[in-house]
Amino acid sequence: MSRRHTIEVGTLARAATRGLGTSVEVEGLRRLSGGASRETWSFDAVAADGARHALVLRRDPGAHVGQVGREAEFDLLRAVAAAGVTVPTVRFLLEPGDDLGAGFVMDRVDGETIARRILRDDAYAEARTRLTAQCGEALARIHATPVGSLPDLDLLGPHEQVAQYRALIDGFGAPHPVFELALRWLTEHAPPMPADGPRLVHGDFRNGNLIVGPEGVRSILDWELSHLGDPVEDLGWVCVRSWRFGVDDRRVGGFGDLPDLIAAYVAAGGAPVDPEHVRYWEVFGTLKWGVICQMQCAAHEHGLVRSVENAALGRRVAETEWDLLDLILGPDPGADPAWSITPASAEAPHDTPSAADLVAAVREYLERDVMPATEGRVSFHARVAANVLGMVERELTIGPDAAAVVRRRLADLLGHDAPLRTLVDDLATRIRAGADLDGATTTALRETVRTKLAVSNPGYTGSAG
Repeated sequence: MSRRHTIEVGTLARAATRGLGTSVEVEGLRRLSGGASRETWSFDAVAADGARHALVLRRDPGAHVGQVGREAEFDLLRAVAAAGVTVPTVRFLLEPGDDLGAGFVMDRVDGETIARRILRDDAYAEARTRLTAQCGEALARIHATPVGSLPDLDLLGPHEQVAQYRALIDGFGAPHPVFELALRWLTEHAPPMPADGPRLVHGDFRNGNLIVGPEGVRSILDWELSHLGDPVEDLGWVCVRSWRFGVDDRRVGGFGDLPDLIAAYVAAGGAPVDPEHVRYWEVFGTLKWGVICQMQCAAHEHGLVRSVENAALGRRVAETEWDLLDLILGPDPGADPAWSITPASAEAPHDTPSAADLVAAVREYLERDVMPATEGRVSFHARVAANVLGMVERELTIGPDAAAVVRRRLADLLGHDAPLRTLVDDLATRIRAGADLDGATTTALRETVRTKLAVSNPGYTGSAG
């Protein structure tokens, strides 16, 4: 780990002594899972009289474009707490002399944030019955926060955000025809700003950013994407399939249904919401997550934040493409048999096992031995690494044949042959230019993404609920 992502206990103790106004020692310092570039650290500040303060440090080792700064997030948490939103109590801001970067310290709230546990473990069975109503009430309070009490936040309506993501996609230089379809649809269906003006939008309200106990929501985290805009954006974001973590029959975070979320939101004072309005922001949120996956992968590829998690996110783009097609074009009609992939037997001058078998052996070792023997970030990244090896295993098996299938069918659609990357780029250009989406084109989009998912996540093409 680089020095940028380490903290000296003594340095933190001096900062905490200053911020808390009493001499303390730091115990139990550990970095929490997640946050490749923006860090979260848990620790206890222990005073001379034995008093113990359970705290969390949120910090930025460097500057980050497009996110709320830590000082603004500190002020924002104070403002929403005053409005009745359940958030951790903030203690103090870091100062330059603390030598810890930009950040702040807040109270640590006990509870679970790992969505897969919240959605599956028996300990949270009762919580799952309450989460939808609690989320609706929380969102109503967030959106009712007086704008005048907030720090300076960007105003981001649908047109501004579509333009932002248009620029980001162009900057990557990687063609994604489905993203072009989504941008086109979002531009054509953009809702107006609410009649009473823009409201506070959390920007990342979802399963994973909620601290949950057996009784339900205890606190709301990660306000770094907050802005002023259309409050329905938050309702659409919590419905994005990626935040259901495999429980696809429950549209709201894997734990609830949209009518119940809207009912709870309105009962708590939120304005009435049209489900189609939510769908717009669900489409946008799905595109947004796909672009974020690209951004995180680019950070890995360019050496900014080398991480197996960031590398794996690049292959999750196909999941967002699949979801966009379902949301815009309707449910998956089923696989086109003409797109089936039959791997050819490959000859190689190597002894057994095959490359795919070697990868499988390493993957099985991580799953069988490493994951059960570790915890926290190490266990999480071991799981990610095992999933990555599964992708490599499948790509070694069917990758060349899959590429050949996609290239042949795109060449037939476009009326000319070329390298696969060129054909995909040509299709993206046609969609961006407004080409009609006939049956052959939509089939090509669907089956191209299906073929990518056959490698990255073959179970994903099941029903999204």
